[in-house]
Amino acid sequence: MNDKVMLRHGDGGKHTSLLIKDIFYKHFYNDMLVNSLDASVFDGNHWRLAFTTDSFVVKPLVFPGGDIGKLAICGTINDLVTAGAKPLYLSCGFIIEEGFNMELLEKIAASMGETCRKTGVKIITGDTKVVEKGAVDGVFINTSGIGGLQANYQPKPIQEGDQIIITGGIAEHGTTIAVERYGIKVEGNIKSDCRPLNHILEKLQTYMGSIKLMKDPTRGGLATALNEILEVSGRGIQLLEKAIPIAGEVKSINELLGLDPLYHACEGRMIMVVDKEKADEVLGEIRGCEGCEDAAIIGSFLSTDIPSKVVMETVIGGRRIVGPLEGDMLPRIC
Repeated sequence: MNDKVMLRHGDGGKHTSLLIKDIFYKHFYNDMLVNSLDASVFDGNHWRLAFTTDSFVVKPLVFPGGDIGKLAICGTINDLVTAGAKPLYLSCGFIIEEGFNMELLEKIAASMGETCRKTGVKIITGDTKVVEKGAVDGVFINTSGIGGLQANYQPKPIQEGDQIIITGGIAEHGTTIAVERYGIKVEGNIKSDCRPLNHILEKLQTYMGSIKLMKDPTRGGLATALNEILEVSGRGIQLLEKAIPIAGEVKSINELLGLDPLYHACEGRMIMVVDKEKADEVLGEIRGCEGCEDAAIIGSFLSTDIPSKVVMETVIGGRRIVGPLEGDMLPRIC
């Protein structure tokens, strides 16, 4: 562990994991916290509830497909969804730099309100702080959320042959931020996949018993999320490169920048582990959801006799071990 916090400690990869385990888990340890999921689940009086929190520092604040406000609402909703919960209520905290443009602040708030109205989620409490110029970069937002668990969902042991579904094309958010940050002139409609995922969960109610686990591949991207699932399952993963949905322009831009799309954040996608007997039916239902037309089965789980790694069969027939994010990618992507 370094004696200083570095940008890489916030990229969602190996160094983030070490920071969380070596500092926060060490001092905050309890059974509800240490579960490697995006939200903690606990019992209320009449519901099983899920609770999550997240902070958003994305740069730039506004980008094709969204802004920091929409991102904050979608990110918190999606963490509840992947815990199997129906999002209900959010809190919202703003830390605003002195001199911040009031018109832009209203645009961000309007974006948050619109996303809440579309999803039926309510912001019911919040806080605002204003700090001296230069103390933060424009505006930072924290959102926390509570949701009610669906009665027929709970994570289940992953078995050999269970299928891995991604609900749409990967790397769109991370690539959009890269294009905006570096001022790259590109042709085509490159925009973030930033969107709420609760409509998918609503459509899959009859299949919840066949869904073993759900996770959104945000910081660290698809590769890091799969490695986190691998740790939970104790089973190796066979990934098929040719099956992974990725837009041609997204692939081209990443080749130009020397970045790997597998490690780019997605902000409107979900990984689902599904019983092999029901995977095709679940995939068909997902493809009928808005924004999920290119959802795909991208791999499966292996026997426990095989080393526990994510191994990708490449389009040219080779094999590549896909580890969690270790090097530097883009900071402040969410």
